[in-house]
Amino acid sequence: MKSFSFLCILLVTIGCKPEQSFIVKTDKGTVEGFEKGDIDIFKGIPFAAPPVGDLRWKAPQEHEPWDGVLQTKEFSASPIQSKPKPFKMWSAEFISPPEPLSEDCLYLNIWSKKTKEKKPVFVWIYGGGFNSGSAGCAIYDGEEYAKNDVVFVSINYRVNMFGYLAHPELSSENDEGISGNYGLLDQIQALKWVQDNIEAFGGDPNNVTVAGQSAGSMSVHSLVASPLAKGLFHKAIGQSGGFLGGNRAVTLEEAELKGKELFDKLDGKSMQELREVPAEELFEMVNNVGYTSYAPVRDGVVLANDLEGSFKSGQFNDVPFLGGWVSGDGKLFSAPEISPEEYQKEIVKEFGDKSGDYLALFPGNNSDELQASIGKKNMLSFAGLPVHLLAKYNSKPVYVYEISHVPVEKPDFPDYGAFHTSDVPLTLHNLHTWDRPWRDIDRNAETLISSYWLNFIKTGNPNGEGLPEWNVYDDGGIQLINASTSSEPDLYQAELEILSK
Repeated sequence: MKSFSFLCILLVTIGCKPEQSFIVKTDKGTVEGFEKGDIDIFKGIPFAAPPVGDLRWKAPQEHEPWDGVLQTKEFSASPIQSKPKPFKMWSAEFISPPEPLSEDCLYLNIWSKKTKEKKPVFVWIYGGGFNSGSAGCAIYDGEEYAKNDVVFVSINYRVNMFGYLAHPELSSENDEGISGNYGLLDQIQALKWVQDNIEAFGGDPNNVTVAGQSAGSMSVHSLVASPLAKGLFHKAIGQSGGFLGGNRAVTLEEAELKGKELFDKLDGKSMQELREVPAEELFEMVNNVGYTSYAPVRDGVVLANDLEGSFKSGQFNDVPFLGGWVSGDGKLFSAPEISPEEYQKEIVKEFGDKSGDYLALFPGNNSDELQASIGKKNMLSFAGLPVHLLAKYNSKPVYVYEISHVPVEKPDFPDYGAFHTSDVPLTLHNLHTWDRPWRDIDRNAETLISSYWLNFIKTGNPNGEGLPEWNVYDDGGIQLINASTSSEPDLYQAELEILSK
């Protein structure tokens, strides 16, 4: 019996191979991650100095070199934000880890397969309305992409008042006379780090795709527009969000005015005094006065003052682009309480002699019709119009999609359909991180959609063997991704044209 017990223990020990460490040298020092099968994983690599103390509300600075070996086996703290918690259809898998939260948050994570060949690089930027978010969210896991020969990088960036506060006093502190784009500058700093270091992790710095969803997609559109991001990426993916058209980044003047109004409510403290207030306490002070509106700033340096004008003149990062939305994106916004009569008056006021054309596409003769039209308009303005306009100016191929696959619904929140963010586990091949009783139809959708994404990351073209043909937007319209995936040349074209006027 003793011999049999020993044999069982031996077999269990052999079958449970422990995770092994893996060491890589970066330009600032050595980091130690861990191996999971043939995937090397690093969590919490610093890409900039901690933005604390005097570095609060300043562009990210280079991290100091370190001696010895830095342990990078756990996610870093998430940026300071309201304590994340599940709500509505967004279950825990969609939410940032509730702790730790810290102003010291500028870290990135890497998943890479062990091969000698340099692999395409994918840099993921999270959403969260520029108010919240974290690279440590469960659905952003990079292991499946790494298994498919892509180096997956997820990054943190500053959000809310720490990432996007503008103020005249802050603008006066630098030669450019600007403030407010710290979160976007964090993303640019992370992309610079990738250029300098990713080859040591098996990645190809000349084949980098930047991608994001919601505010992450708005960030991607901003990076495409920013002269400071030139040459830092070679393809881009924007899922559900952008700035061209109806979602305009604020001007520096507007952002400074909002910042001044905010801090006038905080007893008129100077910026230096506010830099000495602990981050959690300062965040609570700002929340108590009810300020929650943050976005990238058209400051004339990081982003052009005339964003659409810069695209029209070709002053943007012209790269292959894949972008689109999910059919339930319009439900992200609450429909206003308005009668059909009031709705039609508002449309006449806004569109004038074009109001008849608008109402033919977005009718509102009764309550149900009105709600459907407002939802469609919100969806297209938020996510469709930006990529529609980008395609007009881009010389490289642009691929546009609508995902209408409906995942398994939560019993307490039925009928949300293909809801905002439900595409992320599908595109990143991460249904296994989302606790639902998945069906074959869901698994098939995951395989189809992630295959399109992986092909685009590798080649700049989503098409591949065994996949329904996806035409370039100008030639073939929108790829409608559902049970019978196909390119639809005329889908939403009339609606997008009238919204772009």
